[in-house]
Amino acid sequence: MRARIENEVLFINHEDLPEFKKGGSVVRNSYFWALRSIAGRASRYRDWEYEPEVWLALSRMLLSFAESGYLGYKETLLEFPLSQGEIPARLRDVSTWE
Repeated sequence: MRARIENEVLFINHEDLPEFKKGGSVVRNSYFWALRSIAGRASRYRDWEYEPEVWLALSRMLLSFAESGYLGYKETLLEFPLSQGEIPARLRDVSTWE
């Protein structure tokens, strides 16, 4: 998932977020609600925002869903642009560069 940090807020690109689908996969719908539940802002058609206070929880959540084997790494890995600079320590285990 494409991500960036601005003013100490993590933004996940809305095009890369999981979609809730009524009658869809239980794992994907659970993933959607889990990500949404800790987001500071989670508007439709807008990037979701995560404050530093929830980065540890976000990291643990992404690792847990990745290890489940039901979702691919593209869906559970944060991809930062090279221009981002250093990835914060709390997000390193679930992050890479684009």
